[in-house]
Amino acid sequence: MLQPRIPVNPLPTGTPIPLNHPTPTPAASVEPPAPASPPAAVPVVPARTTVQLTPGSALALAAGGGAVVLVVGTVLVSMLLAVAITGVSVAVCAVVLKSLISQERKH
Repeated sequence: MLQPRIPVNPLPTGTPIPLNHPTPTPAASVEPPAPASPPAAVPVVPARTTVQLTPGSALALAAGGGAVVLVVGTVLVSMLLAVAITGVSVAVCAVVLKSLISQERKH
C-alpha cells in the first residue's frame, strides 16, 4: 500500500503506454560491410557569441540588481514585521484573557 507506483500515461485513444518500451530486434538480413572510406571531416561548430558589456550597460545592470535586492529586502522585512506584530497582539490578548478569567474566579 505504501510502495510508490509509477502511473502509466494513456494515449488520447485510451490505449495505455507501458513504461518499459520493448527494444526493436535487428533485421534478419545482413548488409555487406561498406568499403573503407577516409575519415569524415568533423563538422565545425560556430563559437558562442560573447556579450559585450559597455560601461553604461554594466552600470544599468548593477543598478537593476541593486533595485531588486532593495525590493526583495523590503518585502522580507515587512513580512517579518507583520509576523512580529501578530505575535505581540496574540500575547497581549492572552494576558488580557488571563486577567479576565482570574478576576472572574475571584468574584
